[in-house]
Amino acid sequence: MIMKTNKALISTLLVILVSGILVFGISGDNKVKILREGTPMYFPTAVDFAGEPAPLQISDVRERLDRELLINANLDATTVLIIRRANRYFPIIEPILAQNGVPDDFKYLSVIESNLMNVTSPSGAKGFWQFMPDTARERGMEVNELVDERYHLEKSTEAACKYLLAAKARFGSWTMAAASYNGGMSGLGKRIEEQKVSNYYDLGLTDETSRYVFRILALKEIMKNPALYGFNILPEDLYPVIPTKNVEVDSTLNDLTGFAQSQGINYKILKIHNPWLRDKKLLNPSKKKYEIKIPLSGY
Repeated sequence: MIMKTNKALISTLLVILVSGILVFGISGDNKVKILREGTPMYFPTAVDFAGEPAPLQISDVRERLDRELLINANLDATTVLIIRRANRYFPIIEPILAQNGVPDDFKYLSVIESNLMNVTSPSGAKGFWQFMPDTARERGMEVNELVDERYHLEKSTEAACKYLLAAKARFGSWTMAAASYNGGMSGLGKRIEEQKVSNYYDLGLTDETSRYVFRILALKEIMKNPALYGFNILPEDLYPVIPTKNVEVDSTLNDLTGFAQSQGINYKILKIHNPWLRDKKLLNPSKKKYEIKIPLSGY
């Protein structure tokens, strides 16, 4: 009886040991494997933001990245939707970043800000790049009851570039520019002055800002290598780019429903492609030139 009990105990301990190895890691091929619903998930040996390496040899840095990889790899539906949307919206964002001399990695900043959706935060920030009203106006966007260009992807991306270039000029680092998008230039500057260090990975920051760049790094890693993190997404699953044409308008449109119909679409489709139009009309006494997107036939 004692022998049987000991055998059962040994078997149980072996199962626990093997399970522990699977959950907490097996070193091989310079990767760390973690069990995720039966699918190996990988921890990268090196990561960088805009060419600036993250010092993964520091345990604190490594564990903060590990946290964000685990969280985002297990937000199954959310992460799948982000990857699908990226196929539609990255081709719009990428050339604007490039034209402004902003590194391509900043497209992942828009991902963590909004999941590539025109969302509104509890504080009132809106759009893919989550601008507050005053900040948006400072960066050249129109924000009122009829027009809110925070919802205009091209214009809000241009505005984000202006901010990021200014932040890079101040801090000398793209990683710090990204962190300041969350913590603010003045807030980050104050922490640098207090702590006498200027590297993001050396600074003690608020929980949100201390996680911010790591969230970007995690989404970048997962979106560039989805299969390694258990996301087997087929090309046909990705949301396609929808071809559009621009119709220039420099007068008042009292009835956007009628305007949509004159373009061969309905009001719903008009608003989907032009979410910056916030009302059922567009008053334009100053005859400002607006470009309204109209999807091409078949879309």
